[in-house]
Amino acid sequence: MKSIISQLTFPIGPFEKYEHNPILGPQGDTWESKDLFNPTAIEKDGKVYMLYRAEDHTGAGEWNGTSRIGLAISEDGMHFERHPEPVLVPTEPYELPGGCEDPRVTQVGDTYYLTYSGFNGSSAVLCLATSKDLYTWEKHGVLFPEWTEGSDKVWSKSGAILPQPINGKYVMYFGDTNIWIAYSEDLIHWTPELEPVFTPSSDPAAFDSALIEPGPAPILTDEGIVLIYNAARTITEPDDPSVGKLRYSAGQVLLSKEDPTKVLHRTTEPFFVPGSRDEIIGQVDNVVFVEGLVDYKGTNYLYYGMADSKIGVATYRS
Repeated sequence: MKSIISQLTFPIGPFEKYEHNPILGPQGDTWESKDLFNPTAIEKDGKVYMLYRAEDHTGAGEWNGTSRIGLAISEDGMHFERHPEPVLVPTEPYELPGGCEDPRVTQVGDTYYLTYSGFNGSSAVLCLATSKDLYTWEKHGVLFPEWTEGSDKVWSKSGAILPQPINGKYVMYFGDTNIWIAYSEDLIHWTPELEPVFTPSSDPAAFDSALIEPGPAPILTDEGIVLIYNAARTITEPDDPSVGKLRYSAGQVLLSKEDPTKVLHRTTEPFFVPGSRDEIIGQVDNVVFVEGLVDYKGTNYLYYGMADSKIGVATYRS
């Protein structure tokens, strides 16, 4: 059994992108025919299990394709065999017609806890499901139905759960503008704090000046809690035709393991940025979006969405 304290140090990396990316893309003419992106991953039975977001071709120009969560399995971290059917599909009013989006998975004991966004075509809500085998999931509904973020419109996304309790409670970082924190004693019922833990950079030129949101499950280390986070800035270069659009990259933050709301260090430069054509051109241009990190056979595998269209992987051997 792996130690509950990771030997990784802050910041984690450097990560090297796999030369044969993308490792997965859309296929067929049904539930995963349009785009495949934003994967989470976890090790089980000596294999890597990836849960990913797949879109079909419904709702173009409206909700832009219904999303379902698929499952793929790998014995080397790079080459995956897909389960033929989605393992999590939209069934609730708050999930239709947009679907189930952007999964993040954490294992505690023999249970897998999956956070995902339910999207009804206009509003997103952070949801929770649990499983014993990663194939069959029990939905537990919307986590923060009253969360308003300063308005009367419910909108909450991107929950990343630390598998170890801190001061007797489990910790989740969440949000897709600022990053907030929530606590739970049973991993099912969560209470959010109203003040964000940290916010976008005040420097408009910074990589994380437009928005920030959690990436994979946080990692408990000797130094503190390491959270990889996704970030965006508005492109402002006058010679760039995509001026006014967002450019997504990723940073890291170190938080206190005694007080998980306290930021100890935060990267001032992104450690992961768009570079290849598949990361620059896609459903949403200029995007790398990380949601899965697995320590597998001595190597750290970072799984990410490429321009909201395909899936890539990068590695770091610590």
